[in-house]
Amino acid sequence: MDSRGMKPVCLMFAAASLLLLPMGCKKAPPITLSAEAAPPAVFPGEPVTVTATPGSVSTKKNNSVVYSWSGDGVTGNGNVAKVATDNQAPGSYTVKAQVKQGKKGKEGLKPGQTADATASYTVKAFEPPTISCSASPTTIKPGETSTVTATAVSPQNRPLTYSYSAASGAISGSGSSATFNSTGAPTGSVEITCTVADDKGHSVNSGTSVTIVAPPPPPQPHTQALCSISFDKDKKRPTRVDNEAKACLDDVALDLQKQPDAKAVVVGNADAKEQAKTAKQEAFAAKHKHAKVENFAAERAVNTKDYLVTEKGIDASRVSVMTGADSAQTVANYLVPAGASFAQDVQGTTAVDESAVKAQPRKPLGAKSHKAAAK
Repeated sequence: MDSRGMKPVCLMFAAASLLLLPMGCKKAPPITLSAEAAPPAVFPGEPVTVTATPGSVSTKKNNSVVYSWSGDGVTGNGNVAKVATDNQAPGSYTVKAQVKQGKKGKEGLKPGQTADATASYTVKAFEPPTISCSASPTTIKPGETSTVTATAVSPQNRPLTYSYSAASGAISGSGSSATFNSTGAPTGSVEITCTVADDKGHSVNSGTSVTIVAPPPPPQPHTQALCSISFDKDKKRPTRVDNEAKACLDDVALDLQKQPDAKAVVVGNADAKEQAKTAKQEAFAAKHKHAKVENFAAERAVNTKDYLVTEKGIDASRVSVMTGADSAQTVANYLVPAGASFAQDVQGTTAVDESAVKAQPRKPLGAKSHKAAAK
């Protein structure tokens, strides 16, 4: 501007070639623009910010700078734009920015007053979840249960849904825990599958197993020795079940009533003197058909059974009579539970032929007999 306040005048001079060159004026550089997206890669739903940075902006007071934006899901405010990626499929996207400068309302009308720039970003696909599956306990018996636990993680914290299946048996539950029920499943290993799915259609599986083992067989039952009764007091009737024996035999009957599938075996014994007498009688009977043989051990066993059957109401089929090899005037009583073997548990007994040995009634002694027995 000259001293008179006139507009600046660019002085010109003529060269020999008649070319006019400006003197004292510089041409303003054109405006520039760059743009950058941050972050450069996101998952759907995560925001992207794009920043436009202009260069060579005029410093004149009346200079106006305006921005415009374009692109999928882009909304701009000045030199900053936001991108909504909620509905964007995985892939690469571009945002375009434009800047204009100049007098207000006339921005970009002159050359060099407009510049464009682009920024790119990537929308990544959601990653599928991961899952591990375990069972506790891993070994069970038929009819027992096991807890199945699924541990799943979504890298982008997507909501997860769990489901379970088993090759046999039954499994039920929701969330990260389920219960496997082995009822009806065969013994052996049962494969169990844990499945997790996210809301984006990703589904993954993991497996575990539970082994069903047959329970050990129940212990083999064995013959139980019960009380014994003595026949050494009644010299007149040494094979008769006396009143002192009743307490023992009442207990035997009670045991049979408590265990209806058990049986009893009564084993009669004779002392050495009685055994010798019986042997002598058997030798005599071998020559004389009608000779009497008194088998003390067998008679004691038969009389004991008769008491259990007649006075205690025990089924006769549940009581077996035997003779033993002990030298004693006794009857040993045994309880044989279902499944037990008397012959294996008690050795050295002989079955009594009950058709040949008859029970003797428990009649009390007469007065003379009592007096004789007392002597």
